[in-house]
Amino acid sequence: MVRLVAFIIAMMAMSGIAGAQSFPSDILNTPIDGSAASWIIRTFGLLTVLSVAPGILIMVTSFPRFVIAFAILRTGMGLATTPSNMIMVSLALFMTFYVMGPTFDRAWRDGIDPLMKNQITETEAIPRITEPFRDFMLANTRDKDLQLFIDLAKEKGQTVVVDDKVDLRALVPAFMISEIRRGFEIGFLIMLPFLVIDLIVATITMAMGMMMLPPTAISLPFKILFFVLIDGWNLLVGSLVRSFS
Repeated sequence: MVRLVAFIIAMMAMSGIAGAQSFPSDILNTPIDGSAASWIIRTFGLLTVLSVAPGILIMVTSFPRFVIAFAILRTGMGLATTPSNMIMVSLALFMTFYVMGPTFDRAWRDGIDPLMKNQITETEAIPRITEPFRDFMLANTRDKDLQLFIDLAKEKGQTVVVDDKVDLRALVPAFMISEIRRGFEIGFLIMLPFLVIDLIVATITMAMGMMMLPPTAISLPFKILFFVLIDGWNLLVGSLVRSFS
């Protein structure tokens, strides 16, 4: 995670320096082949990756499963804005960094670091950077979802499996729908105990003739107390982290 943040800060600083009127000629590394075209392509590619980083984070990491589970938890407890969206997304983001740490480290060690040191070319770096994410997505994608996109590609006369490797254009959407499905599965299990509490409170209030009193007004404190007593955050986050291969 530290390496990833340092890499992003370095790229932002480089883009800011590039917009100045003059800067030292050695501020950027010389391309391995010494050509200006390679330098332009590398800089453009890095800036493009930074601009689409949020989308990449959602598509190829564990972020969707975390954010879906946290959102369903908040809905099940009946809390509309607590915790706030900023807290929920931030927690999901840092849990994503935790889960994806080995993948980020491998991509940095095998691809990004050698590229920045001009030890390899861009053509060699791209497979090295994407391979760790490919392995992570394959380990967490259902075979049924992956086969769906392979079959759809075959129906259109396209080949997405070459040398036993699935193309990213089929792997990424398969991984995304697998993550969304697992997020809803976990959300269903989260909702069940809160639903039981709502049913018990609603039954008691109806039996006492309290027709005008919303059951949620009474069940909310009990749901919060129940979640705190079972150490819910510890159980939920631990289960989510362990659910990844």
